[in-house]
Amino acid sequence: MAIPELPSPDGLVLRPFHAVRFTVDDRAAVTSPPYDLIAPEDVQALLDAHPNNVVRLILPGADRRHYAQARETLLSWRSEGVLATDELPALYVYEQRGPGILIRGLIGDLGLSDPRDGVIMPHEDVMPATVADRLALMRTTESNLEPIFLLYEGAGGIARLIEEVASNRSPLVDVRTGDGIGHRLWALTEPAEQDMIAGELRERRALIADGHHRYATYLALQREYHAEGRGPGPWDYGLALLVDSTAYPPDLKAIHRVIPGLSLEEAVARSKGAWRVHEYPEEEAALAALAEATGPAFVLAGEGPSHLLTDPDPVQVNHAMPTSRSERWNSLATSILSEFLLPKVWGMHDDEQTVQIVHHDARLAIRRARAQSGTAVIVPPLAVQDVLAVAAEGERVPRKSTSFGPKPRTGLLLRTFADD
Repeated sequence: MAIPELPSPDGLVLRPFHAVRFTVDDRAAVTSPPYDLIAPEDVQALLDAHPNNVVRLILPGADRRHYAQARETLLSWRSEGVLATDELPALYVYEQRGPGILIRGLIGDLGLSDPRDGVIMPHEDVMPATVADRLALMRTTESNLEPIFLLYEGAGGIARLIEEVASNRSPLVDVRTGDGIGHRLWALTEPAEQDMIAGELRERRALIADGHHRYATYLALQREYHAEGRGPGPWDYGLALLVDSTAYPPDLKAIHRVIPGLSLEEAVARSKGAWRVHEYPEEEAALAALAEATGPAFVLAGEGPSHLLTDPDPVQVNHAMPTSRSERWNSLATSILSEFLLPKVWGMHDDEQTVQIVHHDARLAIRRARAQSGTAVIVPPLAVQDVLAVAAEGERVPRKSTSFGPKPRTGLLLRTFADD
């Protein structure tokens, strides 16, 4: 049977929706970081913070994959009044504020479109196993439990409206989480404001900053439901935060690797034939040198002295990098990591079975490497302009190359198909 043609939205669409929100007194205690930033050792702390913490939905059960348990928990919380649905459909102004942090955007229903249409631009590859995991959870709960995070260039009427709302209107939610970040929400329910936003967004396009696996899951579920004959429905949209990067520039941080099966001694020894290797007795000195390095560079750390890799052999690098990719793509640190250092120098692939991921925190990556007698690869952050240029050309950087922030807090707003 032929798969029906999927709906194609008219440009960039962010429509109002009926949000599902927690009604508990301590709303900060029921929130969590995004699912992929929660380390296994942090799950229990979130469970202890509140019996209704959203981690029970996004990482359900002891193995984090008890999808039916997540559905039953969601239904139970709905029937008990722990979660309630907002009466009016709304777009939500969302603010995060803290030391050195101020970002504001709109949360709503994002109209799904094929990346080939050029309206919603991914910039990063995804791993099939992660998409399958999120798809199983989304299909079972029929919910979007976390917003993805997109950037667009605006600085028009939407930016002025958001500024007016944040400055003059009383927030619907105002909480501060344990990391010191304040989170505020305002509901925009006036049709005139919603129409202005829709009109201004229509001609824009947006870059997926965070949530590539969840966007791929949105598309997979949409294809699946249309193939089943369900027709148009809430699965043609996905929960998203849309931020004007002109008004609120994002922060771009690195994502580091930990390789449990590769000792630091062996990693350094194998690298010496392809890189210039600098030894540092203290990891802090190595990290400082990485921050000052030009060209491709990484820090290798674990048990013993840390090592800075610089100046890779250009002949070997040129031979390893794919000719089908652009020069800019081939110059990215994460491209050199995934195409040269890991497979050619160390004989391994950057996949979920071999390589562990640590967002932002180089010292945490090093501690994990030491605990597993492995090697931490500390990666420099990519430049925002490089990521935007690669995405605009239709290319995608290697998986887990970027960590745009600050990321939206999970648990402030949920979206269920039944309510939407």
